[in-house]
Amino acid sequence: MADFLQPQTLHAALEARAAHPDYLPIAGCTDVMVGFSHQAQPTGFIDLFGLAEIQGICADDGHISIGAATTYGDILKDPLVYESFPVLSEAIREIGAVQIQERGTLGGNLGTCSPVGDTLPVLLALDAQVHVASSKRGSRLVPINDFIVGYRKNALAEDELIVEIKMPLAPEGTQQYWRKVGTRRAQSISKLMMCVVGRLNGKDVEHIRIALGAVAAAPMRVEKTEAVLAGQALHEETILAAQDTLASEITPIDDVRSSAVYRKEVACNLLGRFLNDLGGA
Repeated sequence: MADFLQPQTLHAALEARAAHPDYLPIAGCTDVMVGFSHQAQPTGFIDLFGLAEIQGICADDGHISIGAATTYGDILKDPLVYESFPVLSEAIREIGAVQIQERGTLGGNLGTCSPVGDTLPVLLALDAQVHVASSKRGSRLVPINDFIVGYRKNALAEDELIVEIKMPLAPEGTQQYWRKVGTRRAQSISKLMMCVVGRLNGKDVEHIRIALGAVAAAPMRVEKTEAVLAGQALHEETILAAQDTLASEITPIDDVRSSAVYRKEVACNLLGRFLNDLGGA
């Protein structure tokens, strides 16, 4: 039987992580429990669910910080998140049913780094930073682009835990867009997801961040597509060029949920929809 640790403080959790790097940190277990049907059980577990020091939401120094063990349900109830990052609220609202939302955590989604993790494209588009900590080496902030390193892989060292996620508040005039496409409108694993955060200066694109999920081995920013748009006047030719670049930049697969052709076409259509709305704002 696997060992089970339930530390009561962050310090104790970090000590346990350093002492048992082979143990699996868990929180809501909404992804882990599903995996047990086809994966080997870990040697032990470090339970972080409900750990007060890594729960909660606060605003400071131009950022909003969300503790890694904060549940989706608590994030949905927070007016600060809803007003500042409506795309995060929209993405979370489409994660499973209420039961899943009351157990799943933002840190858990980052920990598993699934290519269909619903919040990950949002965090990428919002330029989030991941605050991680070690009992031996202290804390560090990792840009979300550097934190997601591959298929279900992240940049955590074997003695580190995710503490919180920090997101910079966007300047006035910034628009946010989120869309999840699945086989049905609720409780569906994504065919693809897109989150875009953009802002114009007159007709020119002053700021643009485009992130997608389920179109590659890991959630990704499409930086070549962003570069086509950055500083350009937003007109039909620019939008078409961005869509063409996006089609060549993503590498979706054919699987049981969708085809690569469908994913590319829908991704380009979603991008065009946002850019047309942004240009008409």
